[in-house]
Amino acid sequence: MNVIETKIPGVVIIEPRIFADARGYFFESFNQKEFEEKVGPIHFVQDNESKSCYGVLRGLHFQKGKDAQSKLVRVVKGAVLDVAVDIRKGSPTFGQWVSVELTEENHLQIFIPRGFAHGFSVLSEVAIFQYKCDNLYAPQSEGAIAWNDPDLNIDWRIPEDKIILSPKDSHHPLLKDASYLFEY
Repeated sequence: MNVIETKIPGVVIIEPRIFADARGYFFESFNQKEFEEKVGPIHFVQDNESKSCYGVLRGLHFQKGKDAQSKLVRVVKGAVLDVAVDIRKGSPTFGQWVSVELTEENHLQIFIPRGFAHGFSVLSEVAIFQYKCDNLYAPQSEGAIAWNDPDLNIDWRIPEDKIILSPKDSHHPLLKDASYLFEY
């Protein structure tokens, strides 16, 4: 696997080695030993999958305190714009974000460490999105910031009138008003 650094240290894009021939392709989507050598120690405990249609925007989510999660995310069908926002108070990159288009064709993955809010928008007709987490889901520790925070100014690459949100994702605070963030 090839590790591509982003403008925010710790958030990395993983490019797997693809072995393709007339029959199709093969790649390792995760290798514990290689990941730890190239990115750092991790122990994933939960895998999740979602299916969404064009225009769905999920985020910007995180889990607080002892329930914080690192995530390794990828798309197995379709295309999404995946976004990680640094919400670690005191970080030199606080409030900055990284985005990458993840598709079934490019097989890219993004690793998002603890201390980041995460979200994605679906750019294709349908997308199947998978992610590994290093901590179990804890509903009592959910946190989020507004997907349309003007200080973040994220271009989700979907016309605003086509964005589909859950009722919960329609009412998150702006980053500057969020009651719980991480310490750097």
